[in-house]
Amino acid sequence: MSFGTFSYPMPVNEPVLNYGPGSPEKKRLKEVLAELKSQEADVPMYIGSKEVRTNKKVAMHPPHEKAHTLGYFHAGEEKHVHLAIDAALAAKESWAATTWENRANIFLKAADLIATKYRPYINGTTMLGQSKNAFQAEIDSACELIDFLRFNVHYLSEIYKQQPISSPGMHNRLEYRPLEGFVLAVTPFNFTAIGGNLPTSAALCGNVVVWKCANTQVYSAQMFMRIMKEAGLPDGVINLIYVDGPTIGRVCFNHREFAGVHFTGSTGVFNNMWETIGKNMPNYRSYPRIVGETGGKDFVMVHKSADPDVVATALLRGAFEYQGQKCSAASRAYVPSNIAEEVKKKLIAGVKSFKMGTVEDFTNFVNAVIDEKSFNSIKRYIDNAKKDPKAEIWVGGKCDSKNGWFIQPTVIQAKDAKYVTMCEEIFGPVLTVYVYPANSFEKTLELVDKTSPYALTGSIISQDRAAVELATNKLRNAAGNFYINDKPTGAVVGQQPFGGARGSGTNDKAGSILNLYRWLSPRTIKETFNPPTDYRYAFLGEE
Repeated sequence: MSFGTFSYPMPVNEPVLNYGPGSPEKKRLKEVLAELKSQEADVPMYIGSKEVRTNKKVAMHPPHEKAHTLGYFHAGEEKHVHLAIDAALAAKESWAATTWENRANIFLKAADLIATKYRPYINGTTMLGQSKNAFQAEIDSACELIDFLRFNVHYLSEIYKQQPISSPGMHNRLEYRPLEGFVLAVTPFNFTAIGGNLPTSAALCGNVVVWKCANTQVYSAQMFMRIMKEAGLPDGVINLIYVDGPTIGRVCFNHREFAGVHFTGSTGVFNNMWETIGKNMPNYRSYPRIVGETGGKDFVMVHKSADPDVVATALLRGAFEYQGQKCSAASRAYVPSNIAEEVKKKLIAGVKSFKMGTVEDFTNFVNAVIDEKSFNSIKRYIDNAKKDPKAEIWVGGKCDSKNGWFIQPTVIQAKDAKYVTMCEEIFGPVLTVYVYPANSFEKTLELVDKTSPYALTGSIISQDRAAVELATNKLRNAAGNFYINDKPTGAVVGQQPFGGARGSGTNDKAGSILNLYRWLSPRTIKETFNPPTDYRYAFLGEE
């Protein structure tokens, strides 16, 4: 029982370490990378109080160094999904009854552990397992994950404070219950922070969770799970399993106690989830919450007044940081004819200046794409563009899978505004540019809005305020995160709540108060101090 109202003020964002030459963080990170590579990890599933190991061991290799083995994880099967659900439901009553301050402080402790003792380990496992350079790992697996944990505690404390008014003679109160049943969290490979946030945001609200991470993110996911355990997370609250998608869907979406899904991944998979859940509605105790952030075909709209240096920098960073494997990555750009040649020269020079290779060489700006399937898919788009008269390769296009899954950042000019690489999500280091007549800005805005089924991120680059206002209004529904004179990536918790609509998801804004409402089920309680003893109202009386 709590005997006070406890304060969790708005935190400040975790400072980003720069890993500059001679810095202590750079020295320590390099030591940890060497340590991690010197041993082979044996990674179990975490189900209830048990570390579950199976006979099906799957090797983990750095995408940039296929020959090296980081270790093995123990893949599960259908029975492990059932075990995870059972463990979650067994933990549910005690977790939901845990006082708010004791729940909150587990996640705040985890944030502090990541900020200090485990910072090089969460970054190191992300770098090696997902082929991120030091800076991309730092802003993801350290800073953003820490921010998710701290800001979510603050946001939930603000929700708990929201109470109804009470008329004389009564008292009204609102309690925010967890959902009935368990929540399924399905997380992608590209952000360790997403992998941490999707299960913990639901758990923070008192829910119990079955967490399925992408196989290509297991190496950092298990590190985060170990940190949560050290922070005091009770057994069974979050259960981490490594099972294929169809299996986990078949079990979870047919379970009576399924209460919701927190998902980040492809639009197609999310659509299938929604359809399956809809068909199974008679089986559930309550209407499941369906929360998803899916695909994107994110745009940069350039006005004729734009500074070519600003444009080139936004595109080089926005399209090619983390090999373009961000839901928010700039993948289509609309460049006016008056500055197109200058922008082209700067893009070509920029790409040619990139160094590409392993994450341990901190001079490399570009690393490998995540796996063979992704490599082949991206290569196919590039190979088709090379022989298509509707496209021209400005720079890049080389693909090398000898030592790792390396794809050179590639810029394609589309002669047709509806060319395939202007429309379809590629999820790799490929930027497509369409050059439009400089005086057709407003007409091109309509093209931007209608070209893609997605609406995740986008930006306008312009020195003309009227053009900025026009684009902001015309593209209101084309992006859930809209940027002015910047790249369309890099959303920060507490600053730019992240999520899009249309084919990009439910826009429930991870890292904001809006997302946490989805994992709560309010109950209104009214207490009358002097209840009436006669049914008759005054209006019934006559003179």
